Amino acid sequence: MPLPAAPDQKPVIPARRLAASALKANNELMIKGILCVLIGLGVLVSPYFITSPGMQGIVAKSALVGWFALVLGCAFVGLYVRRRMATPVKA
Repeated sequence: MPLPAAPDQKPVIPARRLAASALKANNELMIKGILCVLIGLGVLVSPYFITSPGMQGIVAKSALVGWFALVLGCAFVGLYVRRRMATPVKA
């Protein structure tokens, strides 16, 4: 049995709904960026405040994860800022 023919036109999405979904995606990107930055800073700074030497060593060994989270969070925040700067301002 042959497949039906592909549609000729793309479905029309209202501009308001498209703009609202883009705004929601941008806001979620900012939230993810801030959370990643906070997690990264927490992992990098926490060994200085932990009193137990054993736990301090364990957390200190995970510094690579902290740096990764910090860089990823900064990238998310930078992408959010870039998108906001590229958006035309409505008067």
